[in-house]
Amino acid sequence: MQKERGLNLLYTGATFAKIDKARGQEVTATSRHYVDRLFDPDPQKVLQGVIDMKNAVIGNNKQKANLIVLGAVPRLLYLLQQSSSSLELRTECAVVLGSLAMGTENNIKSLVDCHIIPALLQGLLCPDLIFIEACLRCLRTVFISPVTPVQLLYTDPTVIPHLMSLLSRSQRTQEYITQIFSHCCKTPEHQTVLFNHGAIQNIAPLLISPSYKVRMQALKCFSVLAYENTQVSMTLVNVLVDGELLSQVFVRMMQRDQPIEMQLTAAKCLTYMCRAGAIRTDDSCVVLKTLPCLVRMCSKEHLLEERVEGAETLAYLMEPDVELQRIASTTDHLVAMLADYFKYPSSVSAITDIKRLDHDLKHAHELRQAAFKLYASLGSNDEDIRKKITETENMMDRIVSGLSESSIKVRLAAVRCLHSLSRSVQQLRTSFHDHAVWKPLMKLLQNAPDEVLVMASSTLCNLLLEFSPSKEPILESGVIELLCTLTQSDSPALRVNGIWALMADQKVKVEIVRCLGTEQLFRLLSDPDSNVLMKTLGLLRNLLSTRPHIDQIMSSHGTQILQAVTLILEAEHSVEVKEQTLCILANIADGNTAKEILMTNDDMLQKIKYYM
Repeated sequence: MQKERGLNLLYTGATFAKIDKARGQEVTATSRHYVDRLFDPDPQKVLQGVIDMKNAVIGNNKQKANLIVLGAVPRLLYLLQQSSSSLELRTECAVVLGSLAMGTENNIKSLVDCHIIPALLQGLLCPDLIFIEACLRCLRTVFISPVTPVQLLYTDPTVIPHLMSLLSRSQRTQEYITQIFSHCCKTPEHQTVLFNHGAIQNIAPLLISPSYKVRMQALKCFSVLAYENTQVSMTLVNVLVDGELLSQVFVRMMQRDQPIEMQLTAAKCLTYMCRAGAIRTDDSCVVLKTLPCLVRMCSKEHLLEERVEGAETLAYLMEPDVELQRIASTTDHLVAMLADYFKYPSSVSAITDIKRLDHDLKHAHELRQAAFKLYASLGSNDEDIRKKITETENMMDRIVSGLSESSIKVRLAAVRCLHSLSRSVQQLRTSFHDHAVWKPLMKLLQNAPDEVLVMASSTLCNLLLEFSPSKEPILESGVIELLCTLTQSDSPALRVNGIWALMADQKVKVEIVRCLGTEQLFRLLSDPDSNVLMKTLGLLRNLLSTRPHIDQIMSSHGTQILQAVTLILEAEHSVEVKEQTLCILANIADGNTAKEILMTNDDMLQKIKYYM
């Protein structure tokens, strides 16, 4: 008996495969049956077919995929657009399409490829509210997917004004339309289109809607409209909602008894208005309400994404303002609280939900990125705050390991944090030296995208300053070649940083000239970016200081240097550029043999006379 049972077990793997295959064929067969019914000549049977299809696809991704492959979408769209179709049939078609859109990203791509968006937008011209709501619900689902090109909302210029006019129809139209707007407003051009079609006047009253969903979506709309937009922010400041200033409505939405999502989004609205110059940084709604609300979001009882958003928004709010940085650094032990961002999720984490834990493990790097950003913002001006940050447990080690993380965003945030701290003479002499920060920094400079290179090379400039103990080991590690390479970058910021760092060292002048090459040096002297030109003149002035160096460089490159100087003095340049150029001539005149080169150049003497 035992033996027989064992044999049975051997069959199960193969049996399951057969059952699966049979099931797959069954699903495809039933799916084909659903699609076939859409072509029935009897409209009543078509309607029943669509209703049955609706019930079959709910929560069944495999069924959705099969129906799409078998061509259900073009037929549903055809029925939806036929004026001969009954309103009930057209509405049910919109509902099924909405359900298919709820599946995978591939489903959405297929729907967009079948031109679902223009068909549904056309459907909004129908007067029937239930049909309009079904079309909007489906459009909302399609537009919130990251694979849908948002530009499709703006192709036809009549769409936005029509959507604005539908806002008053029902709470559902309000929820779906504001959600579509907040997901499709990605550029300054989009902000302008929405602003010009009355988004502010039309959406502001929804902030006091009885429906939480409507209030929330309206609030999200304002946060994307105001982001880095002075025109929108300046308008929002003067808007009244039911007799109350909009900023006060936002303050109310940040109260602790409101849902976290609402508190955070209202804080973002006020942050963006403040950064756009519409609200002063010392206004009580910023200092006493927005800032404390964002600090609160950083505490560990909040969800990972809330802590990330809270920290990043707070970093953005106080980035340009030293007073806000000081206030934040003493609020709720923020500096210490951020240290927890690096320990999450810990082995003793309180997360009992396995799905949540899995999600958080995949996204823990976002917490580290947010913490680095916030530390960078906090420490960008005040010496005491920087000291507080570097004395936080293992902080320098965390930055060093952040510089070599796999996530590019974490590396960029870590280098921003390091750059912020490198503005301190005290830190350059202590923590930076103790942790040999320059080593991972140099490694990062070998191979990184431009935005990381700009930050890393700016930090390197600070590490090469005269009083920095890291300067010598960096020079010994062959940095000159690396910096000369930066001066050839397409990015003006990188060219400036390369030149700036080369200026920091006097001892290796001959090596700099050799490595940079006269050709590159003169190419930089005719750079279209005035900042690059000014820095190159500064570098040349540094190279031509102390007599032995002046004579040595002029004996080998004198003709070319004077040629470049002549070109600059003859061209249309600012007073500052010409002043720097004349300073170079003054340095040359200070040499022994170099002075002779100048004295025998009649053209140059005439120019000096002219400027005198």
